[in-house]
Amino acid sequence: MPIVDEKTTMMARRFESICGILERFRHDSSKLIPILQAIQEEYRYLPAEVLTYVATSLGLPPAQVFGVASFYAHFALEPKGKYVIRLCDGTACHVKNSIPILEAIRERLGLNEEKKTTPDMLFTVETVSCLGACGLAPVMLINETVHGQVTPQQAVQMIEDILAKEEEKL
Repeated sequence: MPIVDEKTTMMARRFESICGILERFRHDSSKLIPILQAIQEEYRYLPAEVLTYVATSLGLPPAQVFGVASFYAHFALEPKGKYVIRLCDGTACHVKNSIPILEAIRERLGLNEEKKTTPDMLFTVETVSCLGACGLAPVMLINETVHGQVTPQQAVQMIEDILAKEEEKL
């Protein structure tokens, strides 16, 4: 009787879920972007082995699927935290001191330019060129919630509030 380890079981569940997504889109290769969006919504990123599986299942070259996934900034090829913090560093936000906010967030979470996600997978910090809310500069997005006219102290307090909420769940 074969021994099935935890990683194998987890991979089987992952592909089972992906099969469900592919079935929902009727294995239609013209729906590649919505398929990738659904997979990312479930896993918070697009693992390489999943992209290969999707390519094979849709009858597409893996390079084409990887090309689409890497072309669009919306898609992530690395795991992201439960809370994705996107700080705008476009012109309006930069002029209104977005960099000190980024520095305060990174310092609080022990992150830097290369290390964007906390080891506990709770937070990912990214900068973006524009969030389209220049009148609220500097602007920060936590998952899908927009926060305008943010100060470094407010940004750190939002992180503390999230951490307190997560502690309550334990």
